[in-house]
Amino acid sequence: MTSSLTPVDPPQLHQNPAFTQGMIVPAGPILFVGGQNGAGGDGVLLDGLGAQTEQALRNLLAVLAEAGTDADHVAKLTIYLDPSVDPAEGYAATGAVWGNRRTAVTVIAVAPARPGALVEIEAVAAIPTR
Repeated sequence: MTSSLTPVDPPQLHQNPAFTQGMIVPAGPILFVGGQNGAGGDGVLLDGLGAQTEQALRNLLAVLAEAGTDADHVAKLTIYLDPSVDPAEGYAATGAVWGNRRTAVTVIAVAPARPGALVEIEAVAAIPTR
């Protein structure tokens, strides 16, 4: 059995270098990561969408590592953005931490539950079997 994820990009749908339309996850343990926001280890939110996006992704990577997996095994990201922000700043910030990885992604504009939070990111990842 392979632990690699397989992108699903039907030819009749839009092709995008930043995301895939679907992802096949091999059978095995699956990790569901709850929403990570742009707060550091002290619980204080960073300033601005770019900084919060980078920190939310670092927090996500920390959860993945603790579970024995990594960003290459993330099948799905859901990104919640405050409706008042320009998402372009958040998209630009992802490259510094996330790199050039294609996953299935959903971006939703919604008022944050935590005052001052501009972004929250959750994920579904495979945990590779050794």
